[in-house]
Amino acid sequence: MPHNRAAVLHNGAMMPLDVLKTADSAACDRHAEAAGVSGLSLMEAAGSAVAQAILSRWAKRPTVILCGPGKNGGDGLVCGRILRQAGWSVRIALLGDPGRMKGDAAAALALWDGPVERMSATSPGEAELVVDAIFGAGLSRPLDGVTAELAAVLVVRAIPVIAVDLPSGVCGDRPAPDGITVRADLTVSFHCRKPSHCLEPAASLCGELVIADIGIPAGWRDVVTPIAQLNAPALWQAALPVPQAGTHKHQRGRLVVFSGGASSTGAARLAAIAGLRAGAGLVTLASPPAALLVNASASTAVMVKRWDAEADTGEFLVGLRADAGLIGPAAGMGETTRRAVSEALTGPAPMVLDADALTSFESDPQALFAQLRPIDVITPHAGEFERLFPGLLTASVNRIEATAEAARQAGCVVLLKGADTVIAITGQTPVINRHASPALATAGSGDVLAGLIGGLMAQTVPAFQAACAASWLHGDAGQRLGQGLIAEDIPDALPQVLQALAERAARERALARLGRPDR
Repeated sequence: MPHNRAAVLHNGAMMPLDVLKTADSAACDRHAEAAGVSGLSLMEAAGSAVAQAILSRWAKRPTVILCGPGKNGGDGLVCGRILRQAGWSVRIALLGDPGRMKGDAAAALALWDGPVERMSATSPGEAELVVDAIFGAGLSRPLDGVTAELAAVLVVRAIPVIAVDLPSGVCGDRPAPDGITVRADLTVSFHCRKPSHCLEPAASLCGELVIADIGIPAGWRDVVTPIAQLNAPALWQAALPVPQAGTHKHQRGRLVVFSGGASSTGAARLAAIAGLRAGAGLVTLASPPAALLVNASASTAVMVKRWDAEADTGEFLVGLRADAGLIGPAAGMGETTRRAVSEALTGPAPMVLDADALTSFESDPQALFAQLRPIDVITPHAGEFERLFPGLLTASVNRIEATAEAARQAGCVVLLKGADTVIAITGQTPVINRHASPALATAGSGDVLAGLIGGLMAQTVPAFQAACAASWLHGDAGQRLGQGLIAEDIPDALPQVLQALAERAARERALARLGRPDR
């Protein structure tokens, strides 16, 4: 499966956007060892990264390192040794018998020259900072016994908790924990993100996330295939059109958005304005006769055209020379919408289907899937996803795998909305969008997102890249606007978002010519 080898800047270092399954992360460690990097060297690098993250954020304070019996505990022992060398007061609390530690973890224990306590629910004691190095991403069972008791204690203690790899109790691939977990203020993981670093609810349990380079040598991408990538402009910015001096509106694409009835026009108008803000040169609001007056009186830059649902919607789009279309926001559920969607999908224009356009096929999703094409995008939230793909979310390990399977079944781009939006199409590495804001959880926000996708597709941006770009731009607007935003605010923020994106790209190109990264 092809994927973009893009990276983002983090703390002055370029880090890959790839997300790896837990087993594939372990395979990267084995690749390193086969290339001559010892396991103990990797452990030293990991523990040092945790220690440096702590030293750069907190002043000296009494610290307890909670160490499990495996490699995660070994990372914690290295961290404790480095903190102690820096003058910190450090205690080590170990789960189980020190004599049963093996391999690199036993070597790390041998390098610790202080006392080792037996881990108990009282281990935090008077500590003012806790390092959770009990279990990492490979844990596939709930916490129990002393580890569950410790997690409960840490929940009520108002002291910083730093997790090594992942908070104990969180599985690297399954973001929904079974039972109680540690909640971290900072999580330091290594090489690449894992699914639970990116997907809720586990992502919120991680607190701030740092991905440290521990020296995995080149060639690891020949060993493993990323399950996903984190959304960033590096994945799609090259696909965005840049208007030239001689460009006119028709060259910038024509988007048609279908309105609901007279009392349900707002959602489509939000989408239409978003399509304009995304750069489409001409956006037409296709309006049922009863809604013409409402839409015409509320629209300025958006054109309004009478659309009779009894006429052929595909021919209507062809008559307007549409480069993309959008059906769904407050369109109404039922046979009229089903017919409009089916007719639209017979034409050449790529389509974005949202909301009512999806729910209208709840009784027969296969009828929709049989008509969808790779140039189309569907944008369900979790409820709409369940209507089209019943049981798939709960049967899948995570949202990445569920969305990828949905894309395979539907034959188009699937964008599963949420705090951890996932975008997938068969043949491409799925993308997770975390660049967003909780403030976007407001009525009409999804309609704006659908309009952004349609506006980009009208400009010939491929469907998958359009969905990824729109998710990031939508999220960036949400971050800039913050709490109190309403859906109408989002399109108005887009000029600032797009200008900042263009300036960043120009700065990166200039620095690339000078041979140095953008710091």
